[in-house]
Amino acid sequence: MQSSKFPRRKVVPVNGNDENSADKLEQLLIFSAICNNEDLGPFIRKAFISGKTETLIYHLRHFARTKESEIEEMCKEHYQDFIVAVDDLRSLLSDVDYIKYSLSDSNSKFQSVALPLLSSLDSFVETRNVSKNLNLAIESVKTCVQVTELCSRANRHLLSDNYYMALKCVNTLEKEYLDKTPSFTLKRMLEKKIPEIRLHIERKVNKEFGDWLVDIRAVTRNLGQLAIGQALAARQREEDLRMKQRQAEEQSRLSLKGCIYALEEDDDDDDDEIGAGGGIGEDGYGNNGSGGGGAGGILGFDLTPLYRAYHINQTLGLVDGFKKYYFENRKLQLTSDFQVSSLTPFLESHQAFFAQIAGFFVVEDRVLRTGGGLISKVEVDNLWEIAASKMCSILEEQFSGMQTANHLLLIKDNVSLLGITLRRFGYPIDALLDVLNKHRDKYHELLLSDCQIHIAEALAADKFEQMLMKKEYEYSMNVLSFQIQTSDIVPAFPYLAPFSSTVPECCRIVRSFIEDSVSFMSYGGQLEFYEVVKKYLDRLLNEDLDEALLKLINTSIHGVNQAMQVAANMAVLERACDFFFCHAAKLSGVPLRMVERSRKQFPLRKARDAVEEMLSGLLKAKVDGFMTLIDNVNWMTDEPSQSGNEYVNEVIMYLEILVSSAQQILPAQVLKRVLQRVLSHISDMIIGTLASDSVKKFTVNAITTIDVDIHLLESFAESQAPLFPDGDVDQLKTALAESRQMVNLLLSNHPENFLNLVIRERSYNTLDRKKVVSISEKLREDGLFGTFSTHGPKQNPKMKLLEELINILKDSD
Repeated sequence: MQSSKFPRRKVVPVNGNDENSADKLEQLLIFSAICNNEDLGPFIRKAFISGKTETLIYHLRHFARTKESEIEEMCKEHYQDFIVAVDDLRSLLSDVDYIKYSLSDSNSKFQSVALPLLSSLDSFVETRNVSKNLNLAIESVKTCVQVTELCSRANRHLLSDNYYMALKCVNTLEKEYLDKTPSFTLKRMLEKKIPEIRLHIERKVNKEFGDWLVDIRAVTRNLGQLAIGQALAARQREEDLRMKQRQAEEQSRLSLKGCIYALEEDDDDDDDEIGAGGGIGEDGYGNNGSGGGGAGGILGFDLTPLYRAYHINQTLGLVDGFKKYYFENRKLQLTSDFQVSSLTPFLESHQAFFAQIAGFFVVEDRVLRTGGGLISKVEVDNLWEIAASKMCSILEEQFSGMQTANHLLLIKDNVSLLGITLRRFGYPIDALLDVLNKHRDKYHELLLSDCQIHIAEALAADKFEQMLMKKEYEYSMNVLSFQIQTSDIVPAFPYLAPFSSTVPECCRIVRSFIEDSVSFMSYGGQLEFYEVVKKYLDRLLNEDLDEALLKLINTSIHGVNQAMQVAANMAVLERACDFFFCHAAKLSGVPLRMVERSRKQFPLRKARDAVEEMLSGLLKAKVDGFMTLIDNVNWMTDEPSQSGNEYVNEVIMYLEILVSSAQQILPAQVLKRVLQRVLSHISDMIIGTLASDSVKKFTVNAITTIDVDIHLLESFAESQAPLFPDGDVDQLKTALAESRQMVNLLLSNHPENFLNLVIRERSYNTLDRKKVVSISEKLREDGLFGTFSTHGPKQNPKMKLLEELINILKDSD
C-alpha cells in the first residue's frame, strides 16, 4: 500500500564494477532521478548529444534488473499473506453457512409465532385508517358548519344593514376558510358570492351616502341659521357687557358715591337648551359633543351615514376613491349654493344664502375634526378660498347696484354675522371684511343722502310752533332720549316745550345716522372707528343739516315769531350736538373724556348765526319803525326832558314786551346776543341821526335829553339782570357804548381829554374821529343865538375847548 506522503529521495549506491568514476556518477544520478520520479529528459538529451546512448540504455537495463529482484522479494512476501487470507476466508465461509442455517431456522420459528400478530396488525392498520378518514370527515364537516354559520351571520347582518359586520364575516370567509373549504360546491359558492356581497354593500352604502348628500343640504341651511343666531346672541351679550363696563367707567370718572360693582353671572340657559335640543350643541355643532357624528337633535345634523360609508369603503379598500368622490360632490354642492337666482332679489334671499354657506362650512369643520382623515385641512381651506372668492365677487356685484343705505346695511350686518360665525370655526374672513371696508364710503354717501331727504321733509313740515307734550312718555321720547332738557326735574303735563317738533325729528334722524354708521363700522375688522363715524357725523351736521337750516332760514322765515322759534330750536340743537358726539363715542367704545377733550365748535353755527342775524334784523326793522319818532325831537330845545324822548319810550316798551315773550323759549345767551345787536343798532341810529344832514344843529339841552334816553336804555339793560349774569348785563350796556361815549364827550367840561390817548382808550374807544368832528360842529349853546363864532357875546369856555378839539381833529385829518 503506497503512502500518501511524497517518497523520500533515494540515493542508489555506486556499483564498484564500473570502469570509471564518471560513468558511476552518471549511473548514480540516473538511479537517483528514477527513484525520485524526476524527469529523465536531460539525461536522454545528454546521451544523444554525446553519442552514448548505449551507456544510457545499459544503465537503464541495469536499474531494471536491480528492481526486478526487489519485486520478486515483495511478491514473495505478499503471496504468503494472500495464502493466509484465503485460509481465513474459507474458515469464515463455513461460519457464514452456520449462521445462515441458524437464521433460517430462527425465521421459521419467528414466522410461526408472529403470524397471528401480523393479522392483528393488519386489522389495526385498517382500523386506524378508517379512524383517520372519520376524523378528516368530522373536521371537514366542522369547517363546513363554520362556513355555513359565517354565511348565515353575514346574511343576518346584511338584512339588518349592519354592513361592517357583514364585511368582517366575508373577509373571514375569504381569508380563513376559502382555501381550506373541503366542499368544492361550497367553495365555488363562496368564490361567486363574496364579490357579489361586497358589490351589494358598496352600492347600498353609496346609495345611503348619496341620500345623505341630499339630506345634508336641507339641514345645512337650518344649521347655518342657528349658528348665525348664536353668533348674534353672543354679539349682543358682548355689547351689553361693554355697555355695562362703559357705564361703570363713567360712574368711576364722575366719582359718584355709593357705586357698588358686582359680577353678574350670565344666564346661559338658552344656550344649554339650544345645545340639548338640536342646536349647534355644546361643541359648536349639532352633535351635542358626541364623537363620530351622532344625531343632532331637531335639525338632524347626523354624520353617521357619511362616516359609515367612509368606514365601509376603508374596509373595502376603496378609501382613496371615496375621499375623492366626497370632495368632488361637496365642491359641486358648494358651487351650486352660489347660483344666485335672478328671479328673486338678493335682498330677499341673502339670509338664506349666507345661512347655507355657514352651515356648509360648519359641517365641513366637523368632518375635518372627527372624520379620521376623510377630508384634509388643505382641502377644506381650498373649499373656503373658493367660497370666499365667490362671495366677494357676489357682494361686489350686489353692493355696486344698491342705492339704498338700509339695504346695504342689512346685507353688511348679515355678512359680518357670517364672518363671526365662521371665525369661531377657524376660517379666515379678511377678504369679506375688505369688501365691507371698500364700500364704507358708498354706504355713508347713501346714508347721508337719505338723511338729507328726511331732514328736508322734517323741516318742510315745521309749523314754527312750540311743541306740546301731553304725556310723560312723549317727554321722555322727545326730550330725555336726546338729553336736551335744561333741568333734571320732570315738568308738569301738558308741557309746552321751547322748541318746535322739528328738533326731535332732526335729533331722531341724526341719532339713527349715528347708530347705522356705528352698526356698519362695527365688526368690520376695525377696532377703533370713532374717528370715521365722527368724520361723517361732522359732515352730516356741518354740510347737510346746517345747509338745510340755512335754506329754511332764508326761504321760510317771514316774521319775528318764526325767527325766534328757529333761534330757540338752534339753542336746543346745540345741546343735542353734544349728545350726538357722546352717543357716537359711547356706541364706538370710546371714553367720554376723550370726546370732551376733542370737542370743537358748534357744527350748526352758520345756521345759528344766520337765524340770530335774521331775528336781529327783524327786530331792528321793528325798532326802526319806533325810531322814526326821533325825527320829532326838538334839537333846539331850551329845556331838557326828564322823561326822555317819545321814541325811546316806545322802543323800551317794545323791548320789554319782546323780552317777556322771548325769555319763554330763547336761552339767556341767545336773547343776550339778540338784544345786544338791537341795542347796538339803536345806538347806531342815534349816532346816525346826530350825524345826518336832517339835524343841522342841536343844543346841549337836546343832548341832555339824549343822555336821558341812553340812560333809560341802560336802565332797561340793567333790569334784565335776573335773566343774565352780571357780566352779560355789562355786555348789553356795552352795545350802547358809542352813543354813550358821544353824549359824554358832548356834555363833558373837558372835551380836550379826547386827545389824550390813555383817556380816549378808556372812555372814548368806540368813537370815530370824523363822527366826533361832524357831530360836535352841530352843537350850539343854549339859547337862540348861541354859536361857535368868535364874534358877539363872550364865548363859553367849554364851547371854546370843544371848538379847539374840532380844529385839532380837522388839522390832524
